[in-house]
Amino acid sequence: LAGALSDRLDRRRLVIVVNLVRAGVLVLLATAIVTGHVSIGIVLGALFLLGTSEVFADNTASTLVPMLVRRDDLAVANARIQAGFITVNQLAGPPIGAAMFAAASAVPFAAEAVLVVAGAVLVSRLRLPPHGRDRAEAHIGQDIADGVRFAVRHPAVRTLILTIFTFNITFGAAWSVLVLYATRRLGMGEVGFGLLTTVSAAGGLVATLAYGWITRHVSMADLMRIGLVIETLTHVALALTTQPWVALVIMFVFGAHAFVWGTTSITIRQRVVPLPLQGRVNSVNVVGSFGGLVIGSLIGGNVAQHWGVTAPFWFAAAGSAVFVVAIWRQLRHIALADASPVVDER
Repeated sequence: LAGALSDRLDRRRLVIVVNLVRAGVLVLLATAIVTGHVSIGIVLGALFLLGTSEVFADNTASTLVPMLVRRDDLAVANARIQAGFITVNQLAGPPIGAAMFAAASAVPFAAEAVLVVAGAVLVSRLRLPPHGRDRAEAHIGQDIADGVRFAVRHPAVRTLILTIFTFNITFGAAWSVLVLYATRRLGMGEVGFGLLTTVSAAGGLVATLAYGWITRHVSMADLMRIGLVIETLTHVALALTTQPWVALVIMFVFGAHAFVWGTTSITIRQRVVPLPLQGRVNSVNVVGSFGGLVIGSLIGGNVAQHWGVTAPFWFAAAGSAVFVVAIWRQLRHIALADASPVVDER
C-alpha cells in the first residue's frame, strides 16, 4: 500500500504529511508522559502508528534520490545518505537518547518530534520533476500487482529480493541470539551487545570513505558476490571464536560489508527500476527483507534452545553457503541490468 500510494501521489507532499503525523504522535506521547497519563496501551498504540507512518515515509523518501541525482551519481549519493544514517542513527543517536531519557523520560520523544518536523521542512524545499499520475481508473490492488509482477519478472530485481530474503533468514537466526552470544559465549557482560553493534556501525562508517573508490574499481555484480562470501564467513568465524577482540574485528569487517552491500543493492534497484514503479518495487523489497528477519529470528531462537548459543551461527553459515552456490551465476543479471538503460514501464 505504501509503495502504491508513493507511485500515485506527489511524493514530496506524502513525505511531509506522514512526517507531520509522526510528529503529532510523538507530541501526544510526550504529553502523556509529562502529565502522568501514559500507559502500556498508549505506548503500544503510539509505536504502532509510528511504525506504520515510518514505512510510508521511508519507502517514499527512497524514491526521491533517483529523481534528484543523475544515474551515474546514485552510488555516491546513497553512500552519503547511509553515512548520515550510521553516524546519527547508530552511533550518536542511542547514547544521546539514553542521556535525554535519564534527564526526563519525555525529552527524547519531544526532541524527535522537533527533528521530524525539521525533516519535513527540508523536504518541502525540494523541487522534484513532474511525477505521479491520476490512477482513479485503476484499482490500487492492480497497482500493487503491477509492482510485484515487475519485481518477479526483472532478473536483477528478482535476484536482489531473493538474496536479501534468504540472507536475512540466516542473518536473523544468528543475530536473534547476539545478546546471549555476547554475554555467555564471549563473556563481555552487559556492554557486550552494545559494543558489538557499535563496532559494526563504525565499520560501516569507515566503508563510506572508500565506497567511491570501490565502485570505480569493482563491478556491482562482483561486489555482491564478495559481500555474500564475507557474510557467510562471518557466521563461521563468530561460531568458532570465544575471544571478544576477535569478535569485535569480525563485526567491524561485517559492518563494512553490510554498508557496501546495502548501498549497492539500493543503487542497483534505483538504476534499473522505472521511476513510476520505484515505490512499489521498494515495498516488495522491504517485505522480503523484514519477512526474512522474522522467519530467521523464529528459527534462531528455537535452534539455540535445543543446540546452544552458537548453533544459530552454524545454521546461518550452512544456509548462506548453500544459497551462495545456488545464486552465484544468477548475479550476472545484476551486471547486465546495471549496464542497460531503464525502460519506462508503468
